[in-house]
Amino acid sequence: MSKAAWGAIAALAVAVAAGGGYWLGHQKSPAGGTAGQSSVSEAKAPAAAAAPTPVEVASVETISLQQSITAVGSLRSDESVTLRPEVAGRISAINFVEGQRVAKGATLVRLDAAVNQAELQQARANHTLGKSKFDRAVDLAKSNFISGQARDEAENNYKVAEAALALVEARLAKMEIKAPFSGMIGLRSVSVGDYVKEGADLVNLESIDALKVDLRVPEVYLRQVRAGQPVEITLDAYPNKTWEGSVLAVNPLVDAAGRSVVIRAQVKNQDASLRPGMFARVRLITKDVAQALVVPEQALVPQGNEQFLFKIVDNRAVRVKVEVGQRREGKAEIVNGVAVGDVVVTAGQQRLREGAVVKVQGSATNPASLDGKASLARPARVDEVARTKASRS
Repeated sequence: MSKAAWGAIAALAVAVAAGGGYWLGHQKSPAGGTAGQSSVSEAKAPAAAAAPTPVEVASVETISLQQSITAVGSLRSDESVTLRPEVAGRISAINFVEGQRVAKGATLVRLDAAVNQAELQQARANHTLGKSKFDRAVDLAKSNFISGQARDEAENNYKVAEAALALVEARLAKMEIKAPFSGMIGLRSVSVGDYVKEGADLVNLESIDALKVDLRVPEVYLRQVRAGQPVEITLDAYPNKTWEGSVLAVNPLVDAAGRSVVIRAQVKNQDASLRPGMFARVRLITKDVAQALVVPEQALVPQGNEQFLFKIVDNRAVRVKVEVGQRREGKAEIVNGVAVGDVVVTAGQQRLREGAVVKVQGSATNPASLDGKASLARPARVDEVARTKASRS
């Protein structure tokens, strides 16, 4: 081996020896301990001094809350009918203006009754003649100038003429179509001179002083609904207005296909602004709770079919299972699981676990518990201890 190679090996050995000495010299801790002991202490300090989880909180409060069922439906007329003639005939007069109100009993459409008038005159003449013959037969029978059979025949003929007159009068009356109730007339589909058959559609009549609304609710709510309960109705056509009404009746038959029950409510329409067929959102008020416990909806943590929230006790997060009732305007009713004044977490739940130390966001130290049961002390003083050790070293 050449002298150059031996020189390189010697230089490498010197470098290794120098590095090893430097490494051994730095293994001593400032207090005389070993490097391994210092590393363990430094690893434990950050774990013990883990910062509290920042959260936002709110207190459980009580408000007056109405328990309700929300559904949709369509408005219907209180009374609705399509006028149709019972006999065939030609229209001779139309006595209404489309879209206007009409009174009960007003003649709306009149059919040509010339033939019926002639039949009426004939029937009246036969009726008069029959009555005269019957009166004469009664007088003659009293004097025994005619037999009793002749008298009975005269009486029968008179009654036949009387029935024929009533029949003609009834037919004549059917030549006029009258309003069965007061309401608003619709749009006619016929004109004067049209020949219509029995049952042909003429015009619709709607009573809209009060409107009905039918809504379907699941059968599980059947025990909560009854006649007379108040309802609130809103419509897309009037987004900033609410109409009040009440339940008229509950259908005793449950729909087997949809497992729902039909409820009929009624709402007043004094200004005639509501019209049949309009889409309505209905809130059926089933109960009024004066002191309902509520929390912000964002405090709820759903898990499967259950609901949880984190309650702060002694500066730590406690996971609580709750039963949720009604939800209204960002608030959720808590049926059980919390008490009034409890402090619950509304933001930061994703980073929490059972028993985790928390710190109210935006505060250097945690405030006292709003429920008066547990004070929220300062966060753990591990950071101060670590800083003291570091200054001493």
